[in-house]
Amino acid sequence: MPQTPAAPDGKRPTLADVAARAGVSTALVSIVMRDAKGASTATRERVLQAAREIGYRPDTRARLLRSQRSRLLGVEFGLQHPFHADLVEGIYAAAEPAGYQIALSAVTAGRGEQRAVETLLADRCEALILLGPQAPAARLAELAAQLPVVSVARRLRPQVPGLEVVRTADDEGARQAVEHLVALGHRDIAHIDGGRAPGAADRRRGYRTAMNRHGLAEHIRILPGGLTEEEGAEAARTLSTARRRPTAVLAFNDRCATGVLDVFLRSGIAVPGDISVVGFDDSHLARLAHIDLTTVGQDIPRLAHLAVNRAVARLEGDQTPAGEDVIAPHLVIRGTTAPPN
Repeated sequence: MPQTPAAPDGKRPTLADVAARAGVSTALVSIVMRDAKGASTATRERVLQAAREIGYRPDTRARLLRSQRSRLLGVEFGLQHPFHADLVEGIYAAAEPAGYQIALSAVTAGRGEQRAVETLLADRCEALILLGPQAPAARLAELAAQLPVVSVARRLRPQVPGLEVVRTADDEGARQAVEHLVALGHRDIAHIDGGRAPGAADRRRGYRTAMNRHGLAEHIRILPGGLTEEEGAEAARTLSTARRRPTAVLAFNDRCATGVLDVFLRSGIAVPGDISVVGFDDSHLARLAHIDLTTVGQDIPRLAHLAVNRAVARLEGDQTPAGEDVIAPHLVIRGTTAPPN
């Protein structure tokens, strides 16, 4: 069959264009596109072939609007967080088989959480999945009273009424990192803190608990840090000029650890020869060959799957009281840790 323009005047191809191409009625094309009964196998193939040839794509949003449901899961995420990017990928993989689409709204330096959420609500999202939200518990409770809301990677105590929570056992992850370093022979282990970031308090507590358990209370050292490379770099500059430099550092996350590695490299401090460094998250950043970061891994596919499952269960009528899934972390050993020199 000879090729023809996709549609008159370059417009998006329509059902009528497909019908004309395949030589059938528009109603029959609609049946095929909805995968409904009423068309033979040969007719279906002819219609689908015609659609491919002219570049027709069903307008899923319009169909959902007509059905009075959007089947959209709104995802709020931090644009600058590699861990959030990995989670978004996992959420897409979990949502599509469940028959839901994803709408994304980013939190940036100039765009706060409230604006990000308002955009998702305006898009008629049926549920929200919030990655590392920092909003007050009262605001989360307000949202959860309006629609299903799942908070990912943040511990909330006490539990917010109606809010679903999926998170990693952050304190256990910090404990695993300290255990690994102690097993290598380290005693002077510092922790670069995450401040008020989600998970920071638990990681700080896990670090303290593990150090005390090994009789290393006198070596506990917590430096102000944060989520970013710049905050990790600032802490590393403090350590590099300290009178007593630790032999190992546990950074709040992989981004923070990357800033630490950069400063140590520029200062001539060998990693892991002079000092070992551990991150947290096992984001794609940690896996880059030139970084090769030992880190505490979060089970990203499972976190994403559970978050989507909790949102979908609510939308499909599950009346079980809101709850919390806590996933065990796992240490990923790479090239930034070794016995102390």
